[in-house]
Parts: sequence; C-alpha cells; structure tokens
Amino acid sequence: MPMYFVGIDISKYKHDCCIISAADQQIISKFTITNDKDGFEQLLTSLNSLSNPEDIKIGFESTAHYALNLELFLENAHHSFMEVNPVLIKEYKKSTTLRRTKTDSVDCESIARWLITVEYKPHSKGFYHAYSLKSLTRLRDRLIRQRSFYLVKITNVLDHTFPEFKPFFNERLSKTALYLLENYGSAEKMARMNSASYDKLRCISRGKFSIQQFLRLKELASNTVGVNNSIFDLELNTLLTLYKSLSDEINTLETEIIKLIEEVHPHYMSIPGIGPISAAVIYAEYGDISNFSNPGQM
Repeated sequence: MPMYFVGIDISKYKHDCCIISAADQQIISKFTITNDKDGFEQLLTSLNSLSNPEDIKIGFESTAHYALNLELFLENAHHSFMEVNPVLIKEYKKSTTLRRTKTDSVDCESIARWLITVEYKPHSKGFYHAYSLKSLTRLRDRLIRQRSFYLVKITNVLDHTFPEFKPFFNERLSKTALYLLENYGSAEKMARMNSASYDKLRCISRGKFSIQQFLRLKELASNTVGVNNSIFDLELNTLLTLYKSLSDEINTLETEIIKLIEEVHPHYMSIPGIGPISAAVIYAEYGDISNFSNPGQM
C-alpha cells in the first residue's frame, strides 16, 4: 500500500491540511476543515480514501488544548499522530527555502514535508490520561495555593483574637483545630467548653486529644490576651468557609487523580516515597518516562 504524510496546521476554529505522497513527495491535496464534527468527518473521509491507517503518518504542532478533540477523534478512528515542536518546523522551513520571508510561519505543507525527514514517533495510546492528569494536577496545585493564602489570613485573625491558639497546635491547623474554630471560633466560647465538648474532640482526634490538653486549651482561652470582636468573628467564619470549601474540592480532585493514575499505573509508583499524587504529577508533566533515554533529555 502507498504511504502518505499529512501535515495539519491547528488553529482555534479551523485546521489546514496537506497530504503528500511518500513515493514522489508531491502534494495530493490541500484543504481546510472546520474544528467540528463535520470537519473531522471530512478529514477522515479523505484519509480513508488514501490508504490503511498504518500507512498514513499525521503530524501537527503542540498547540495546547486546541488539538485535543482532533487527537481523540483520530485515536478513536485508529489513526496515529505525532505532535511536532513548532520551533523545529520553523528551522526546517528556513533551511529549505532560499526566499527570505518576513515571517517563518508554520504551515501544513511544512509539517508534512518535515515528517518525511524524521523518525515517526506517534503519540502513545491513552494520551488522554496524561492530558486529564495534567489538567487535574495543575488545578489541584492552584487550589492548594489558594487554600494556603486563606490559611495565612486565618492566622492573621487569630493573632488578634486568640494568639495562643496556633502555638498550642504546633502552628498547624489540624482536623481538631479546624473543628474548634468552626464550632466555637472565639476564645471566650472555648473557655466555656464542657465535658460533652471534650468527648466530641476526643472522637474527632481518634483519642489523641487528651483531657490534659483540653484543660490546658480552656485555660489559655480564659487568659488570652486576644481581643473579643464580632467583626473578627465574622471574618474568621468567612475565611474558614472558603478554606473548608477549597479543602473539599482538593479532596474531590485527588480522588479522581488517584483513580486515573491507578489505571495507567506507571512502574515508578512502586518506588518507596512516590505516592499516587506524586506519580500523577510526574506522569502529567513528563508522560511515559521511557520516552527519555537519559536524565539530560528529561
């Protein structure tokens, strides 16, 4: 069967396509498809009229998310494809033309002709997992940064209302500490806690919060140098609501991230110290590590 090289110039609303025959390196056809189902079907019809999928080499630029839907469509249609670094295409175009142009813009023909000159390395199957994990792990990172911002703001309020609170909890807002802030909030209310309050705290901390700690916290609350102010109480409640909401969203993301990385299950997940979240971040940013022959490449 004859072989063909297909260059696709990706853009937001349309994709320019160029098909070149491997035998004589002549252009078979050049056309533009819309970035929708009709356009994708038009491309597939053109490809199917040429040859078997294994004899068609497709390449396009690494253009963030604009190519994702086309990539999924091609994978479902059993066509392979190769993502191309646009810098390499521009350098190739410069080296093959004597004409000086104002812009060395990448076009579909340049991509198709460049494909002929290099080893074809199709994107690995299941790339959607890598894309999904990249989206989810980066969103998780942003939410964690936002949560840290609110944590600083909560600390600032506590410095005014109950400065002894965070040092008592070793500068950490543990599950027990958050429960106290959400349900009591002010030092005045914590000073009036009773035995029922302790039972709840002991349950939340799984028995780690001792009666001695409970009594010590009540004593600190009774003798705090903090200011009892309703405005600070309102600010603390608002910040705690935002903090808790972000924590819930982060937990939801982590559940989905763990599910996805377990499906891929890269071999480095078995290395001690690399948990599922760390493995997901590595896979999201680097893909299959076997693509790199040495650490320098990585």
